[in-house]
Amino acid sequence: MDGRLEGRIAIVTGAGSGIGRASAKKMASEGAVVVVNDINPETAARTVAEILAAGGRAEAAFGDVTIRTDVDTLIDGAVERHGRLDIVHNNAGGGTTVPILDMSDEHFLGDIELNLHSVFFGIRAALRVMVPQGAGSIISTSSGAGLGAVPGLAAYGSAKAAVIMLTRCAAVEYAHTGVRINAIAPGSMGTPAFGQWLDSMPVGLAGYEAQIPQNRLGRPEEIADAAAWLASDESSYVNGAVIPVDGGCWAKLASPKFD
Repeated sequence: MDGRLEGRIAIVTGAGSGIGRASAKKMASEGAVVVVNDINPETAARTVAEILAAGGRAEAAFGDVTIRTDVDTLIDGAVERHGRLDIVHNNAGGGTTVPILDMSDEHFLGDIELNLHSVFFGIRAALRVMVPQGAGSIISTSSGAGLGAVPGLAAYGSAKAAVIMLTRCAAVEYAHTGVRINAIAPGSMGTPAFGQWLDSMPVGLAGYEAQIPQNRLGRPEEIADAAAWLASDESSYVNGAVIPVDGGCWAKLASPKFD
């Protein structure tokens, strides 16, 4: 434990698994008290248990981040219990692969709600607390699909691209207050589900990884490292940034292909 976040109060949404769980555990290892949010109480409790077992401090907070009142309750509850709020990682999100002609209105709007509306609710609620404090770090998880088009991810990618612009607008509007607002754009993560899906594709896992400059999928912990840095004073002059953590994919002319 380096203690870069010692004594700070952090909220991580979607922290029951994947990047969110890794981010919550990393921030706790750096000394933060972490409010672990997830729509699934069981997975949130599991993340909290892992943090406590490692000597960190955490508490679970159930809530659906697509519902404004749930987000307001999440933020306000943390402030009521701890007296302040220093870090918010708007991480919850997700999507499915559907071509535009096959996409229903419900699918499109659902992806927008989960990946964009939730971030807007989180940024706005956090600003209400952090602006009067004169300090705070807000981090949102975008995606490589928000930087460049991925076939089948029109709804998800549109939402993640909007997260990037929302991040920039909020950062420019509130930089003078001492609040910093940034985003991370993860590349493909080596989760079991993604690996199994790649195995079912013609390119296969090995063929896909060969197209990534670093020749491998990413790890949730590598996104968490970036989030902890953005939450810390080490990034004190970083504001409105979108940081790709993708093994060099965004630097390439073309993204990896699935066939």
